[in-house]
Amino acid sequence: QVQLVESGGGLVQAGGSLRLSCAASGRSFSSLGMGWFRQAPGKEREFVARITPNGRTTYYADSVKGRFTISRDNAKNTVYLQMNSLKPEDTAVYYCNRVVAGTTSPYGSWGQGTQVTVSA
Repeated sequence: QVQLVESGGGLVQAGGSLRLSCAASGRSFSSLGMGWFRQAPGKEREFVARITPNGRTTYYADSVKGRFTISRDNAKNTVYLQMNSLKPEDTAVYYCNRVVAGTTSPYGSWGQGTQVTVSA
């Protein structure tokens, strides 16, 4: 069973940057496609970005393309989300999770998430 712990959120002004981290337990991390998701107040959780097990291929939601970068370090069992040029509409709780290969569909249990708040 993989457990996920997100961190790195906070309060930032519009145009600023944050780097989120997601630490995963378990020895199977390097074989897992991973993704970032977010949920804003009153809205459904949505896909943000995903990365293949070897880290060579990434895919982004249109709303974050060109501003966010997903990466991973399999030696540290960690996936990252570098967020630049943040906008108030990026405000949400951010989660990581496993993703079904070739899709944006998450599976497995969720971590507690990390809050990102972007002020105008």
